[in-house]
Amino acid sequence: MFSPQGPSLRELCIQALSSVERGYDLLAPKFDHTPFRTPDSFLGATADALSELGPFDHGLDVCCGTGAGMLVLRSVCQGGITGVDFSAGMLAQARSAHPDATWVRADARALPFTEYFNLAVSFGALGHFLPTERPALFEGVYRALRPGGLFALPIGAPPPLASVSHLATLGFDLAMRVRNAVWRPPFVMYYRTSPLPALRDNLTAAGFTVTAVALTVLGRRRDGSSRCTLILARKPADLTDAHSRTMSPPLVRDCVTST
Repeated sequence: MFSPQGPSLRELCIQALSSVERGYDLLAPKFDHTPFRTPDSFLGATADALSELGPFDHGLDVCCGTGAGMLVLRSVCQGGITGVDFSAGMLAQARSAHPDATWVRADARALPFTEYFNLAVSFGALGHFLPTERPALFEGVYRALRPGGLFALPIGAPPPLASVSHLATLGFDLAMRVRNAVWRPPFVMYYRTSPLPALRDNLTAAGFTVTAVALTVLGRRRDGSSRCTLILARKPADLTDAHSRTMSPPLVRDCVTST
């Protein structure tokens, strides 16, 4: 499951008993050698789909981690690209790998941007947000986008009920619920709390117009449906006053403190 450069079982246990922020600070130097990093095939399929909708100007990766999503933004954005994450350790790795990007430390539930970006993306982060926290996340992304801006969010299809993957994710989520019930600080990471209908509802409530594209290049399930869907949430264009606004650049300071 892990390469020799990845974390040991002891390191994973220490990280799992930490807060989300502290856990990722500890994992950061070895994160790219784990299965948790977004696969290149996933990134490539997203970039190909977005290339047909762009080009875009400024791009934002929400919960950027070590910066894998920068490969997508760089391929479709003509302006500056920015990553935001609340883990200082993950941002340090991202900054080292992509020194030409802008990096902002902030809580994604309170993004410090206003109408600056044309494109926002996020990869594999939804499990770190409870369903009650998603509205604040999506409202922040909506606020960060210019009128007409796009939020692209690829998600995998749920595994079949009789599959090993279904049982594994079910078992993982149950174990995390038990862990969080008996241990503090909590570590929020669940695989089964972000179904597509709920995401659509949350994005629509935030003001987005939501469509979806099947990323069939990543394979199909036995029933013929795609293994991965790219959610496309568009902020409505407001041509009346969009051109009269002065767009301010993203903040480039730490916006959260360790907890």
